[in-house]
Amino acid sequence: MELLDLLGQRWVLRILWEMRTDEPLTFRELQSQCEAVSPTILNSRLKELRENGFVSLRDGGGFELTKFGNDLVSSLISLNEIANRMKKHLDRS
Repeated sequence: MELLDLLGQRWVLRILWEMRTDEPLTFRELQSQCEAVSPTILNSRLKELRENGFVSLRDGGGFELTKFGNDLVSSLISLNEIANRMKKHLDRS
């Protein structure tokens, strides 16, 4: 349940989604991509994601997903695909 509690926090899913690229993102890049998130909240969420092993801070700067983070995002992508198929099915009904 700890994972669901973490994922249920505002901005966590969006931050993970924006980090799905192979390139590390700086704090500013993440803030820009997450448009309305405050620096305080972004910093807090990144700290929690790092403490839980989903995000790491590179030595040269920038945040990136860990192996666990990539696995989690892959699962989220699969859930998104299921949701899109369900929507198409329901739209046809």
